[in-house]
Amino acid sequence: MEIILKQDVQNLGSKDDMVIVKKGYARNYLIPQGMAVVATESAKKVLAENIRQRAHKEAKLKTEAEKVAENLKNVKVIIGAKTSSAGKIFGSVNNIQLAEKIAEQGIEIERKNITIPKDGVKEVGTHTAKIKLHREVVVDFEFEVVSE
Repeated sequence: MEIILKQDVQNLGSKDDMVIVKKGYARNYLIPQGMAVVATESAKKVLAENIRQRAHKEAKLKTEAEKVAENLKNVKVIIGAKTSSAGKIFGSVNNIQLAEKIAEQGIEIERKNITIPKDGVKEVGTHTAKIKLHREVVVDFEFEVVSE
């Protein structure tokens, strides 16, 4: 069954994508939850018009994200943490702390767009996080953790 997604659905697609799914998944979950609509001819025409109008706005958002990415290259973030004598952090550094430190530098980034490595930051030193500014703009951001 062909449907049009009304919002991002993990492992399926993003908003305004036309995807083919099993009928039961569409009828019993996606459509009742308001995540999708059936891809009829009229819905396809409305989708085409919406995509055409949004293309200009998307280009503007992408250029703004690229400007923020350039500004992030010049930002140095140092996070202080309580550590043991061996350099291990009590606890770990998370994306909330990183977002707050970046905000102190004048750049607002939502914490959900910051991805810290899966094993976490549990040692003093320089680490890298990925910051998603736009669907197509992802920045590798280096930050330093020091002992307080």
